[in-house]
Amino acid sequence: MAHSPNFYVALALIFLLIGTSSAQLSENFYSKKCPKVFNTVKSVVSSAVAKERRIGASLLRLFFHDCFVDGCDGSILLDDTSSFKGEKTAAPNNNSVRGYEVIDAIKSKVEAICPGVVSCADIVAITARDSVVILGGPFWNVKVGRRDSRTANFTAANTGVIPPPTSNLTNLISTFQAQGLSTKDMVALSGAHTIGKSRCTSFRNHIYNDSNIDSTFAKIRQKKCPKTSGSGDNNLANLDFRTPTHFDNNYYKNLIIKRGLLHSDQVLFNGGSTDSLVKTYSQNDKAFDSDFVTAMIKMGNNKPLTGKQGEIRKNCRRLN
Repeated sequence: MAHSPNFYVALALIFLLIGTSSAQLSENFYSKKCPKVFNTVKSVVSSAVAKERRIGASLLRLFFHDCFVDGCDGSILLDDTSSFKGEKTAAPNNNSVRGYEVIDAIKSKVEAICPGVVSCADIVAITARDSVVILGGPFWNVKVGRRDSRTANFTAANTGVIPPPTSNLTNLISTFQAQGLSTKDMVALSGAHTIGKSRCTSFRNHIYNDSNIDSTFAKIRQKKCPKTSGSGDNNLANLDFRTPTHFDNNYYKNLIIKRGLLHSDQVLFNGGSTDSLVKTYSQNDKAFDSDFVTAMIKMGNNKPLTGKQGEIRKNCRRLN
């Protein structure tokens, strides 16, 4: 059967598209090259979370802040040098993102068993999953095979690709859409705020100036977060006041009674298009778990470097 030249062009295009998508990420990428990688990561995450429950939330957030800036490529881990500007000092990350030392500890253990094989980007992805599971959330198989970036993007990280806690619903929908994530993905991923803490500077405006907040809740939060900017900025509050170190659907139950800590939390249940999803998740933890997992996998497939792109860093903080 003879094919027209166009057929071959189409075929070449298909292979080209496959080559640039997440097709090269797979659950068994390391099964021959580094079979112990998952157990190694898990043991370090387990002991880190046993020491400090909050670090699980921090590691989950680290993955989110990595993926939203030019894909899940480990770029957030790169330290600034005299000739290189990383993403660590960008507004959403500076004095805010935590857990870099845990990634370092995992990397050195993994390098000891499989030198030069496992990327920092993959370690961040696996760590996020382990953190969720250890804190009582759902398990999923992490697709791996990402490579590490040789660049960082301070400008993107600093100019709103990561939605700030002041975001309204339109902004949340559009910033997630820019990453190929749907409104449903966004509402499910926001449920990551079932764990972790936030700084007073991130919720001050919501507890003093917003009307869509339970007044008793606002007053309690105001006790440890003074109205004056610059005073108590780093004082912490739990994002989920019911079960702050357990991954569950209480975050959504809190929104229904107007006890979301951040402005960007409460806008999800504020008479808008996402109210019904919040209701569903508040009543059905299985639906939340399932949509959260789908969205995490989707986010993890975001523009990965694969094949010969990037590199496998020996030290996650600097280029080889």
